[in-house]
Amino acid sequence: MPHPPLLVPELVGAAAAEVEPLRTACRHAVRRLGVPRWHAIGADPGGPALVAPDTHGSFRGFGADVPVSLRDGAPADLREPSDTPLPLLVAGWLRAQAGAHTVVGELVHPAAAPDDCLARGKELADELNRDPRQWWAVLVLADGARTHPAPGAGRVDERAAGFDAAVATALAVVDPEALAGLDPELATELGAGGRAAWQLLAGVAIGSGSAWTGELLYSAAPYGVGYHVAVWEPR
Repeated sequence: MPHPPLLVPELVGAAAAEVEPLRTACRHAVRRLGVPRWHAIGADPGGPALVAPDTHGSFRGFGADVPVSLRDGAPADLREPSDTPLPLLVAGWLRAQAGAHTVVGELVHPAAAPDDCLARGKELADELNRDPRQWWAVLVLADGARTHPAPGAGRVDERAAGFDAAVATALAVVDPEALAGLDPELATELGAGGRAAWQLLAGVAIGSGSAWTGELLYSAAPYGVGYHVAVWEPR
């Protein structure tokens, strides 16, 4: 799913109703994960890095002091300044929405090579398969092209529609090879910051050894940015 701050109602005021279909799709998706432990993957210049579940932060830098944490039972006072990356702030907010207990964060650099993303995804699949504690869910936070036409949008690139249509189809039919084949140069030109996270997801799916079913819950570019929400489940 995507990770725009506009998912958080306190940050968008009267515009909250406009993004309710996207917010509803995201809430529905995470509530379907069905396990209390998540491994959240997002693209950020601070990657590659693993982020511990005792991490907390606030959306204060985006307009409202909405505190979030990556685990249940975090300290009550979360008002200290925080440099928690946006994908993990959103993961923490979604954790609370779904009632999950723990989120381990993983940051991948937006410019990471596709082969490196695939290799790390396969490695992660093996790590999670061998974890004796309990089932994990993988939450992937990724935005599509930022160059779709929209009122007030900036630069428009006609290739954005085809790029995000390909991503939406791959997510709908569970086609990790299609995600693995996304062109990193094109993604950069379109401002599609989620490319590396999607390719890490592709590695997880391929490395898991499972067959998958998928459902696309949302796909649109309401503010000139491609947003997709989907759920993949092992058969």
